[in-house]
Amino acid sequence: MDALTFPIATGQEETRRDAIETIEAIREITTKYKGVQTTLGVSNVSFGLNPAARAVLNSVFLHEATAAGLTSAIVDAAKIMPLASIPDDRRKVALDLVWDRREYDADGELTYDPLSTMLDLFDGVDSAALRDARAAELAALPTGERLARRIIDGESKGLEDDLDLARSEGMTALGIINDHLLAGMQVVGERFGKGEMQLPFVLQSAEVMKTAVALLEPHMEKSEAAGKGKIVLATVRGDVHDIGKNLVDIILTNNGYDVVNIGIKQSINDIIAAAEEHNADVIGMSGLLVKSTVVMKENLEELNVRGLARKWPVILGGAALTRSFVEEDLAVIFEGEVRYARDAFEGLALMEPLVAIARGAEPSSVGLPALKKRIHRPGLLDLTEPEDMPSRSDVAIDNAVPAPPFWGTRIVKGLPLADFAAFLDERATFMGQWGLKPGRGEDGVSYEQLVDTEGRPRLRYWMDRILAEGMLDPAIVYGFFPAWSEGDQVVIGHHGDDPTGVYGTAGLLAPDGGSGGALGEARLSFSFPRQRRDRHLCLADFVHPKPRLGDGVTAGERVDVVAVQLATAGAKVDEVTARMFAENQYRDYMELNGLTMQLTEALAEYWHSRIRAELGFASEDPADIAGMFKLDYRGARFSLGYPACPDMEDRRKVVELLKPERIGVELSEELQLHPEQSTDAFVFHHPEAKYFSV
Repeated sequence: MDALTFPIATGQEETRRDAIETIEAIREITTKYKGVQTTLGVSNVSFGLNPAARAVLNSVFLHEATAAGLTSAIVDAAKIMPLASIPDDRRKVALDLVWDRREYDADGELTYDPLSTMLDLFDGVDSAALRDARAAELAALPTGERLARRIIDGESKGLEDDLDLARSEGMTALGIINDHLLAGMQVVGERFGKGEMQLPFVLQSAEVMKTAVALLEPHMEKSEAAGKGKIVLATVRGDVHDIGKNLVDIILTNNGYDVVNIGIKQSINDIIAAAEEHNADVIGMSGLLVKSTVVMKENLEELNVRGLARKWPVILGGAALTRSFVEEDLAVIFEGEVRYARDAFEGLALMEPLVAIARGAEPSSVGLPALKKRIHRPGLLDLTEPEDMPSRSDVAIDNAVPAPPFWGTRIVKGLPLADFAAFLDERATFMGQWGLKPGRGEDGVSYEQLVDTEGRPRLRYWMDRILAEGMLDPAIVYGFFPAWSEGDQVVIGHHGDDPTGVYGTAGLLAPDGGSGGALGEARLSFSFPRQRRDRHLCLADFVHPKPRLGDGVTAGERVDVVAVQLATAGAKVDEVTARMFAENQYRDYMELNGLTMQLTEALAEYWHSRIRAELGFASEDPADIAGMFKLDYRGARFSLGYPACPDMEDRRKVVELLKPERIGVELSEELQLHPEQSTDAFVFHHPEAKYFSV
């Protein structure tokens, strides 16, 4: 539905509130007619103004309309400006014009007219003049300051000329880096720490820094000095996740440190060998998996045993770690210095004191942050003693069991991106993966502004590019398996063609040829933990006990069904991101990696919805995607590693059931799926199946 808008800069009284009426119309349509989309020819609102003023007014009006619920807009995207980049006085007057904020004195005389003010502000100004003014501001700075500003702004145009100019003015290549480029990166780090700068712009600055250093390297004299410091970075044994480690590499490298990045799945022997070979000052270990925290503990103990703990201070980071675990539990057992880094910039802040310690300084003299101790609060959980544990929770066992469409597994390839992209969690992508977090303080950029100016434009760019370059090779292997519960176990039965209805539904076929065993016999089982509190839930409670089996079993005695699925984005995208990292395309690397991770999750969520449809209760799904993200559907999808199914050894059984090598997915010795952007899960259809902690 097109809400329509009209020019508000004509000076006619009857048009002054037209932008308000359009915004309120959008809000009413969105509120009253759920699911109805809206569109708008945005630039009509600014008709009559000069091009520079139109660009500002259109940008501000689009932001306000989007906040009211506008779902699509007809605009020249190249002429839409990020709100944060519009000078305050121009942004304010445009907002005042949109909302008709004229001011009057006590006698009713007009004292402030945003239309008149806007006309004055933009008198004689055109778009080219605005760009020229910004370029002139940059050019007016002394050469050193201009180079620092280029780093801060992520502006590479004219960089080489400025570097040549700086050298012609007598600056050495090393002096340019240390005195000006690193000063710019320091500002970038400070702004990031204050929430004034988001991760994509940090990486854009890092790209410019990397380019500048590469241009200066031929002019740098070789030095025998030790430099700022050197760190060996590794993802620990058994862990294939490297995005966080690589971000640390980017930030440290572009702040003057030497980084030896030895990659993923590195043993402590490999890490020590690299540290010795490269004469490192510090060791950094990363990992995403809970299992990796155990490996890190073992690595620290091995450094103790070998008498190397005091040789290399250690920085630990990764999603599974907490500060208290590292700086209390691990610090107690480690004979050297170990610290936790929440992100790349905290790692950067730790480098200077840790390098000083590695080179002989006393830890108390270098400004190393104190270890953070855990605050112990009295326990509030009322845990049931093992001898008093019930054999089962109060989960109902009288729910109807749906009939699956087949037994065993099927493979699905060639999935259109548009089908599963509809399930993409934008907030998790923009904020969690891309780091588009709102600024702090009253003047900070809001999350909504970042979504409008950076998130959605970049998302559209990546979706188009993923399609055009065929970066993804999405595939699914999934299956329906006869199952029954025995205490805390879910037993999977053998499957095959079932013409007589041994499992309760006559005529079901097994397109994969069956499992090779007799129907009704156990094939394998999964053991799941049971809560020692609350309802004492266990995943096995969501599966019916084994009924009486035999020919002609009634539907009321139908054996239960558990679905298992595995989704992958394919291996192609890993090659693309590896190339981006190697070519210093840091922002692209981070964004594509994070988006692929979320698209894989979207693919899994999409296929879960297909499983619900095939089991016959899609009608119970929520009407919109927001409801999907709130899990307002029947049943639940539990991925291995969740609190309810924590045993990663069960992945071997999942692979035995699904045989994912048929879609190019392999299981490593460390129980990781390859390609990395792959995810597996159990799907339980029981109406009470929801996530819970054990």
